[in-house]
Amino acid sequence: MKMTLGERVRAATAALMHITGESQADLATALGISQTQISRRQSGHAAWSLTDCEALATHYGIDVLDLLAGPTRACDTLAPHRRRTPHTPAAAQGTPR
Repeated sequence: MKMTLGERVRAATAALMHITGESQADLATALGISQTQISRRQSGHAAWSLTDCEALATHYGIDVLDLLAGPTRACDTLAPHRRRTPHTPAAAQGTPR
């Protein structure tokens, strides 16, 4: 089943938040809106406007068309320095327990 534009923006936003390690509160602060507004947009109770999409794309340093294309394209175009560093378990690092 094909995703709607709204679903693609919500999925891309969720994926970008995950890959960067940002919370809804972090994103809200960056965009100058409340965490509640982020939550309403991400749950589908309110829509991401075109102005919101431009702000999201600017925040993540990607083209708005990549954001609108969905999560795979949005994450693929995210600069490597914006990605969070994966946590390596202590056992894998050779640290005694």
